[in-house]
Amino acid sequence: MAGDKHHSVGSESVKVDTNSIKMTTIASFAIFAIVLITLFWCLFNYFIGSYYQTLRTQEVIRTASMLETQYNENRSSFDEYALQTADANGIYIRIDSGESTLMYDGTSALKSSSEFSNDIDNIKRKLDRSPLGSVMQTEIGSGKGNDSRLLYGSHLNTPNESSVMYIIAPLYPDQATIKILRNMLIYISVIVMAIAFILAFALSRRIAAPIENITKSATELSKGNYNVKFDGAQFTETKELARALNKASYEMEKTDFYQREIIANVSHDLKTPLTMIRSYAEKIIDISGDNPEKRNSDLHIIISETERLNRLVTDMMSVSNLQSNNVELHKETFDLVRAAEEVYESFMVLSDSEGFEMLFHPCKASYVIGDRSRIMQVMSNFVSNAVKYSGENKYIDIQLVRRGKIVAFHCIDHGVGIPSDEISHVWDKYYRTSANHERGIEGTGLGLAIAKGILNLHNAAYGADSEEGKGSDFWFEMETVKKPSSKSKGPKETQGKSGNTDSIPDEK
Repeated sequence: MAGDKHHSVGSESVKVDTNSIKMTTIASFAIFAIVLITLFWCLFNYFIGSYYQTLRTQEVIRTASMLETQYNENRSSFDEYALQTADANGIYIRIDSGESTLMYDGTSALKSSSEFSNDIDNIKRKLDRSPLGSVMQTEIGSGKGNDSRLLYGSHLNTPNESSVMYIIAPLYPDQATIKILRNMLIYISVIVMAIAFILAFALSRRIAAPIENITKSATELSKGNYNVKFDGAQFTETKELARALNKASYEMEKTDFYQREIIANVSHDLKTPLTMIRSYAEKIIDISGDNPEKRNSDLHIIISETERLNRLVTDMMSVSNLQSNNVELHKETFDLVRAAEEVYESFMVLSDSEGFEMLFHPCKASYVIGDRSRIMQVMSNFVSNAVKYSGENKYIDIQLVRRGKIVAFHCIDHGVGIPSDEISHVWDKYYRTSANHERGIEGTGLGLAIAKGILNLHNAAYGADSEEGKGSDFWFEMETVKKPSSKSKGPKETQGKSGNTDSIPDEK
């Protein structure tokens, strides 16, 4: 049994993956080589005859023209020229001039020239009946072998005599030539297959190697090794893939870090009020239970810490509902500038109590359609965030800017700012910037995540522009509408999921 199991594992280890890049590339090249070789053999077997005849016909016409020129212009060397031409081209040449006949036979190796007598008579009769100066026809052999012939006859334009030239050219290649071509084709087929497999193997390794390396690195990344690097080799596509995966690895490492920070922040936010509640409850039992003034003071702290816990839990539920789009909006037409002014006035208490310089720069009245309380919650969260990270500067500028049909809300501070590589994470739950802030302002770390969800439900553009050490600008934009008339005011429009009554509490 153990031996069988070992054999089974071994057989699986050598199993060929037919869907791999290597096997697919090799199979593709092999199929291409086979198709190419098959085409070669088909051309050789089925088209070489007709192709040979076409070339042979063109060659006979060209040879006849050259012979006629040589016969008329250089009669003394014609015999030698004609004999060389007949031997070189494997043709039979005959010239009848008066009572004399000249014959130059280059076909003796293929066919006896005495067998061409009937062919000469046939082409002669055709030439006599033709008004043209030359005629040509093909004779199909009647024997078992292929002995087709091309017959050509033409009048030679000589000034003092009437001469006729006949050319007979066999239209079948000799067996030696066919054998040579077949052997060459066999060699070519073997070479093509060998080259195809070599190229396929080399190319498949070259293509698969960077992908295999990326796969190995991805496996390490899945195990939590964020120090792994992806190498895309020399291909543009794999380089882009490696670059994207390296970026993903970097982002995953940061996300993992932020998750640990989230757990630490939430644990701290939950542990602190719970500790306070327990401590003061024990104090009431042990010390201040009989003293109404101290008992009421301790109970007030317990209630305050309970409210803090309630805000944290409520905000967590709010973010969850916003992310799942499981909320209810009460849309109406309202003046965004007036709503921003109310938010500004609610924070003015910080000017007197903590020395903040709060500025408000409104534009003309700009009406938008949305849930007024939720949009005010967004603006409050932006201002709260500016207060938290304003540093010692304590300067906050709230601006409303109108551009055409767009009105924009800006909350600007001159505090610690946000590192450029962290800006995209400020909208994440429980995110805390790595830039230190000195003020101990309470917060759940969910304000900007809630603002993001609300703005997404309103299809509003939003963003954060920041430079570390110089401050931040949190903003959003909405499309304006016409001011509603007093007669057109009616019930508010409710938008949300059917049957859903969840709401989002305001947070400042």
